[in-house]
Amino acid sequence: MKGAKAIILAVILTIVAIGQIILSFLLYNKNGSPIIRNIGWIVLWISAIFGWLPIYTFKRWGGVPKGKSYMQTNVLVNRGVYAIVRHPQYLAGVLISVALTLIAQHWLVGVLGAVAIVIYYVDTFEEEESAVKKFGEGYQRYSESVPRLNFVIGIIRVLRHRWRR
Repeated sequence: MKGAKAIILAVILTIVAIGQIILSFLLYNKNGSPIIRNIGWIVLWISAIFGWLPIYTFKRWGGVPKGKSYMQTNVLVNRGVYAIVRHPQYLAGVLISVALTLIAQHWLVGVLGAVAIVIYYVDTFEEEESAVKKFGEGYQRYSESVPRLNFVIGIIRVLRHRWRR
């Protein structure tokens, strides 16, 4: 059932995410708050950072064989963006959903965004199980010190750690 559940969630997430993007254009509220819209654009740019940095980070420190995808990492990476959050690309998905809601300022875009956020969060548990199987106790220790998705707490922890040095 685990495989079927993952496929169903992936299909729902794909439909919801694409729907949210399309509806953001179709239902864009021209009369919405420019301050909220600008915050949405800032959140979207932040999502790009968390979406792209893992590629660089895994290729640099993940022991990825030459010519292979960054997803072929075979070393537990706990630095760079992975010192801030354990699942930066899922966080990027969450932030994109929040950003689109803030930019479009329409309740239906927000509802689809909420569904997407829940699915992204649920997916992180599957990733955790997979990482524990792959990296064992090292990943469990890592997960105790780095937040799953809360990048604000992650940044504060990194800054505190550096300040103490």
